[in-house]
Amino acid sequence: MSETEDMEPERPGFFARLFGKGSADQHKSLTKMDSLAGYVIREHRSGRPLQEILDDPYLKNRATDEERLRLLDRPDVIRAVGEDVARMAAGRGRET
Repeated sequence: MSETEDMEPERPGFFARLFGKGSADQHKSLTKMDSLAGYVIREHRSGRPLQEILDDPYLKNRATDEERLRLLDRPDVIRAVGEDVARMAAGRGRET
């Protein structure tokens, strides 16, 4: 086994990501997930239950079921809605 096989792939640096020398698809995906997480947080703060938000046509039209469940793993969403609520909704989502 060579030394290069043990090494992790090099991640683009800060400026490469900032000025678009990183993967455009990765940047687009992060932006999309950030936007969807912001939506979930805003809607929850306005008083909507998490399960209702996750079933919202806005999210369903913009994210797969897997992406919507992945939102529940984000620290900003967890802090906003609470770990217990996120865990309960994730369990329901995996049952369907």
